[in-house]
Amino acid sequence: MANPKYAVPDQAMPVAELVGTLSDGTKVKRRAPRMRACSEKDEKGKLCGGHLKRWFYMADVLEQACGDVRQAFGDKAEIYRCEHCRMLYLPSMEEPAGRNVAGLGKPSVFGLTLGGKTAEEKGKQ
Repeated sequence: MANPKYAVPDQAMPVAELVGTLSDGTKVKRRAPRMRACSEKDEKGKLCGGHLKRWFYMADVLEQACGDVRQAFGDKAEIYRCEHCRMLYLPSMEEPAGRNVAGLGKPSVFGLTLGGKTAEEKGKQ
């Protein structure tokens, strides 16, 4: 019997679709909007659930030796990697590029939100 406390969803959950596979067998998926955790299942059907971290593959020694990601996506691609299973995720097409996985954040409630430094202030340091 359904629990009346929770509403029945009227829309399907967005799913991260498989984009391709690299030569070493690493899967590449496109993130669903606001996705923060890995959705890959292992051979037993258990969900990975690892956090997606922004991966700077140009600084990774192992990737430099292999070069698959650089060859497939270029030098400055925005790529996220699962901290457990190492699956790669491309950003969602619906979210702005360069945004943090956790979101935009909130402005200060105390009125202390500061703007950027001017050119003069930067030169004084």
